[in-house]
Amino acid sequence: MDLETVSENRAFGGTQGVYRHKSAATGTDMTFAVYLPPAAEAGPVPVLWYLSGLTCTHENAMNKAAAQGPASEAGIALIFPDTSPRGEGVADDAAFDLGQGAGFYVNATEAPWAPHYRMWDYVVDELLALVGDHFPLDLTAQGITGHSMGGHGALTLAMTLPERFRSVSAFAPIANPVASDWGRKQFAAYLGPDEAKWASHDASLLMAERGFPGEVLIDQGGEDQFLDKLMPEALAHAMMKRRQPGMMRMQPGYDHSYFFVSSFMPDHVDWHAERLWT
Repeated sequence: MDLETVSENRAFGGTQGVYRHKSAATGTDMTFAVYLPPAAEAGPVPVLWYLSGLTCTHENAMNKAAAQGPASEAGIALIFPDTSPRGEGVADDAAFDLGQGAGFYVNATEAPWAPHYRMWDYVVDELLALVGDHFPLDLTAQGITGHSMGGHGALTLAMTLPERFRSVSAFAPIANPVASDWGRKQFAAYLGPDEAKWASHDASLLMAERGFPGEVLIDQGGEDQFLDKLMPEALAHAMMKRRQPGMMRMQPGYDHSYFFVSSFMPDHVDWHAERLWT
């Protein structure tokens, strides 16, 4: 697959790049970002995927999550995908939480979304193959994290593909979308009215059903303005009932913003690095 370099900048001794390619999965051009630490100059390095939230592109976390410094020190690469297909002819909605910028990391089966909204296949298969071909990455050592809608994606991908992801964490994930306004609306649109098809994209239900073979790290802001939509209590209950190893931390005073994410990003990068370099 051809890859167009949009930009490359020196950052913390490594390189922050932005790239564009034609996606077979979505049928559109897709843009993503990769940070390579200085250690990548000597050979392949572990990979941490960061999945972003509603309304975001690859750029939000790249610019605001403050992840490059810790990743440079830890010697791990960062990958920032987009959150949906975009462009002329791609279905959209006037609401910010449906359509472009709100792909929810699923493969849509319903009109008008199905032709392009295949973000599960894009992240899991196509983008993985692309970065593996073009960058010095150790794909035997992958971790995944994300914020809000991206936290939902990180948890569901990790629990569905535990053989691929050695570590998982999340910032304020949409934890129980089948019971939330951030989930029911989107799943009905993308996946249809049969709620049985939604369950495989719900972190709390997946936690109850299968969990994750390693430890899980979740950070949630105590003053998050979207707590009623995120429903962290459902995930906490599922983790406790399953006796899932890991931590779920309620951080007093923090909201849903990137100020919250960037405050705890060093903890998350270190968490993943400890598990990816073993």
